[in-house]
Amino acid sequence: SLSIDKMKEMVVDFRRAQSGHSPLIFNRFSMEIVKSTKFLGVHLEENIPWSLNTSSITKKAQQRLYFLKRLTTFYRGTIERILSSCITAWFENCTISDRKTLQRIVRTAEEIIGVSFPLSGIFTPNTASAKPTALWTTTHTCHTHSSPSCHQESGSKVNTQLC
Repeated sequence: SLSIDKMKEMVVDFRRAQSGHSPLIFNRFSMEIVKSTKFLGVHLEENIPWSLNTSSITKKAQQRLYFLKRLTTFYRGTIERILSSCITAWFENCTISDRKTLQRIVRTAEEIIGVSFPLSGIFTPNTASAKPTALWTTTHTCHTHSSPSCHQESGSKVNTQLC
């Protein structure tokens, strides 16, 4: 059986001279005429602009982005932390098969979260921030064992000394 009090009517009329529409009558009950309604998850309006539907979808997506940010934070705090542990010491000397194994873990995380986390991207920020500290700070233990001339570029590789 139909519930008359839940039934609504929406009139879509594209004529220039719109005339007033009388409500539909069903079993001696008139249906309520509405300007917008939600049908199968899609917001419909009488003159068919999609702004109401778009704003509804945008609002839902913005709410869900919070969870994606939380997943990214979780990845960076747990998995990336493990992967970057002492990375400046071992990453450049890894074999190709070792890097592929590590990249497989990163790729799985990328597929789950939907965000790109290249393995070299984990390595580069750690080395970029670590090398100047070791080279140019006079209180650093590596400073006495190396000189700036050892770290100048020759060709495409950087010559460095280990402490």
